[in-house]
Amino acid sequence: MNVGFIGLGNIGRPMAARIAAAGHSLVLHDISRENSQALVEQGASWADAPRTVAQESELICTSLPGPVEFEQVVMGENGILAGANPDSTLIDFTTNSAFVVRQIHQQLASKQVGLLDAPVSGGVEGARNGALTVLVGGDKQSFEKAMPVFDAVAKKTIHLGEVGTASICKALHNCAVFCTNLAMMECLTVGVKAGIDAQKLVDVFQSSGLGSNLDLQVAMPATLFQGNFQPRFAMKTAFKDMGLATELAQSTGVPARIVELCAKDMGEAIDRGWGDQDNTVFLKIQEERAGAQVRVTKSDDE
Repeated sequence: MNVGFIGLGNIGRPMAARIAAAGHSLVLHDISRENSQALVEQGASWADAPRTVAQESELICTSLPGPVEFEQVVMGENGILAGANPDSTLIDFTTNSAFVVRQIHQQLASKQVGLLDAPVSGGVEGARNGALTVLVGGDKQSFEKAMPVFDAVAKKTIHLGEVGTASICKALHNCAVFCTNLAMMECLTVGVKAGIDAQKLVDVFQSSGLGSNLDLQVAMPATLFQGNFQPRFAMKTAFKDMGLATELAQSTGVPARIVELCAKDMGEAIDRGWGDQDNTVFLKIQEERAGAQVRVTKSDDE
């Protein structure tokens, strides 16, 4: 199958590699051509514009920072809409706005092009290992057509209903993760301030009811607990995701007080210039409030 992939960042690049490894013909585009180099050396082809990717693909995949970039890539002068063939399908892996996705869906439908919003969970490790969970919104025919791509990148694929439903679920999922992490950080800083060794406290959290929390088990030990904020999932992207969730809360008239508090801290992190660091950096603000840091020394076998 001829598959196009636009957006070769930390998640998109390993996803594209999985698609190529599954035997599909791959054409690539990214704002940085360097991001495609390894895949091109392995047989993928490069396109200078999203329009060209669309012209050469049955399935067109996008993995982009957010709604603004998605609109530009699809609707721009040399965008997907200008080049897409009738009966092709766009699979958008972006954590996107349901409002934007639905508007774009109408534009694509006028050219008989399908759209699936298909945000992913599982992080960089999941993308590398083909172990992502993909949430999918869109019609059943487009969903079934896209299954070869989903099979290449995902451990689990969930079809949720019409276009936009997956974007709603993903935005709220990420919002819940950020709020949970802030609540957990409040508890950890209380424990450290009360005299508990951070390593022992984290061990308790990881070994108990919180043990299934992926951020507690993987992301935070690699970042916050080490004081290392090299981006796995950038603060600016996380803040965009939180904005999608707060927009949903406002549009549905649902009070979301905890979400607002978390969003405020995330906004402060952006204002401090931390946008390019890992999203866990916003939890440093709680450490400052508490006057206590949660730092854990890596063991020799890690």
